[in-house]
Amino acid sequence: MSAEHNLIELDDHDRQSAGRTAPVRLVAKRGRNVRLVAAFVVGVVLGGIGAGELRDSREERERNASVSLVAFPASVGSGGSDATGILQMDGQLAVINAGPAPITVSSATGQRPAVQVHDTGQSRLLRPGGTGWISVKLRIECTLAFGSEPLSIRFSVQTADRQVREVSYPVAVAGSAWHHGAERPCAGLADSAMYRD
Repeated sequence: MSAEHNLIELDDHDRQSAGRTAPVRLVAKRGRNVRLVAAFVVGVVLGGIGAGELRDSREERERNASVSLVAFPASVGSGGSDATGILQMDGQLAVINAGPAPITVSSATGQRPAVQVHDTGQSRLLRPGGTGWISVKLRIECTLAFGSEPLSIRFSVQTADRQVREVSYPVAVAGSAWHHGAERPCAGLADSAMYRD
């Protein structure tokens, strides 16, 4: 036996062992990187979905809480007058829901010198874009009622989120259906006042 074979080369064994484990470590490292990237992508996707849901929920709450309406005098009905030149009539106020969610209009009142309006206590559910007619009582002082100043009508409105909000809308009375409906009775009041004098 020669002396060459009796020597154990420790350095060779480490090189062979290192050569075999290096690819295993590289594969494990790549696998870990792939898992980290996959976890990151899943986190981004879930975060994006969560943020989108939160934004949608907030937008829906804002939409359900918003009130946008338009109102105008729609018609005038029967009524009577007293000796002081005050005309009391029934009428209707048309209300259009210009907002994005349904609303329930529960009251409508307005007052300025010579004109008073109040609803008769009936609520109206209005879908988005829908129109409802609210029955009102009108009190009109004929000599002063029909100036150019609009009448601010205050509405009590329940929104889709079940909150009650107060909103106002300026309604033009001059030239309206209420004005035209009151002209003849007011003229009759003026004539009777002239005959009394």
